[in-house]
Amino acid sequence: MPWLNPLTVPEDAEREYAAFAERLDVALADPSVDRNELCREVLAEAMYGSDYASLLKRAPFAALNLDPRNASLEAEAYAVTDQERFRQVKPILWLWKNLDLTPIGQNLAAGVRVRRVLAGRLFARVGRNFKCFSGVEFSVGYNLSVGNDVVVHRNVLLDDIGGLTIHDGVSISDYVNVYSHTHSAINPADVTLRHTTIGAGVRVTYHATVLAGVTLSDDSMLGAMAVATRDLEPQQIAVGVPARATRRKLRRVANLQVDARRHVRPADRKGNTDYPEPTDAAGETVPLDPEPTNKGRGLAQPSDPC
Repeated sequence: MPWLNPLTVPEDAEREYAAFAERLDVALADPSVDRNELCREVLAEAMYGSDYASLLKRAPFAALNLDPRNASLEAEAYAVTDQERFRQVKPILWLWKNLDLTPIGQNLAAGVRVRRVLAGRLFARVGRNFKCFSGVEFSVGYNLSVGNDVVVHRNVLLDDIGGLTIHDGVSISDYVNVYSHTHSAINPADVTLRHTTIGAGVRVTYHATVLAGVTLSDDSMLGAMAVATRDLEPQQIAVGVPARATRRKLRRVANLQVDARRHVRPADRKGNTDYPEPTDAAGETVPLDPEPTNKGRGLAQPSDPC
């Protein structure tokens, strides 16, 4: 018995969902269309069953929040964000975020189809059969490259500010966080951008975290709640905090796309021009003293209160 059953909806609903997605795709592809106005019109229809002008008259506070020009997003505050590129994709991000909160976003038959359209206009690249559930967040979107047959489940964070590549056949489970920037332990304003790569066929499972600059090689797996601080070789299975490889899959993989042992990652970039050189955390921190060997044996420690 297969794990997943095919999902269907009545023909009239399927026709309307397909027509809506097609109209949206055509509008986003038209350079004469103002994406901000398109966004607010789609959201007014989806959320209030109204055109934007009518909604503005009777409920201006609600209407004004539908226009991305009246909203501020975190990425706009980043010094490294390309403001012109972000201006182009901001309406798509705003539309994506808000449609996810409507019945359209919660309905797999409609939501996955619409997100596929939006991804094609938002990401640097998106392959065929992209399947994205609700609640997925991006930093800027335009630094994200996604291969074929990728599945991203609910409430995932894909931080692409430093560059993120996801290869074919990847599955990213619920509540995963993938990062491409890191902050100095000494000064949080010292930010380094590090390209993160997830190889073909990788599984990143529930609540796991991939830190900036890590490469997960083809067919590797990151276990639930694990934190990947270092690269994984092909077919390694890693668990724990920090994640350590404990097993290796025995099946053979032909034509590796990503092998961390040979993968050349783009050079790191500084995200804050006030800190052109990395903060030397190793030179400005000291390791904690190891625990005394008699701790826990009922003997008073030098630091214990008496």
